Amino acid sequence: MADRAADCIFCAIVAGEAEAQKVYEDERLVVFMDAFPVAEGHLLLVPKRHSKDLFETEVEDLRALIAVSKDMAEAIRSELAPEGIFVCQLNGAAAGQTVFHYHMHLIPRNPGDRVRPGSQHGRIRGDPAALVRVAARLAAAL
Repeated sequence: MADRAADCIFCAIVAGEAEAQKVYEDERLVVFMDAFPVAEGHLLLVPKRHSKDLFETEVEDLRALIAVSKDMAEAIRSELAPEGIFVCQLNGAAAGQTVFHYHMHLIPRNPGDRVRPGSQHGRIRGDPAALVRVAARLAAAL
């Protein structure tokens, strides 16, 4: 595990070299809007230190990520009022992982929303203005 991988988009976001609509940031992790959301409010929680998957990730980073995931879920619930929140973390290509920097998805869900996490992801870029708007709402709710 290294602090940064040269070809990693999430490492570039952490370093401020790639754009993302950040909702939260601290010394261990950053939370931002998924650029290819499967639902409004789809967040990615990403440790700043590069690790490929759960097995390579430092326990301290995992603890921080889980604690912040609760705060993010509370912000989603208070601002977007979904009936549920899908929490997802994939390890390895066979599991559907496409960005090999450990991360967790928080996806607001509602009955009948036809969201199929994994089947749509990465196909449709989110509306940039909507990502900015929702990021601001969620950040304000923290």
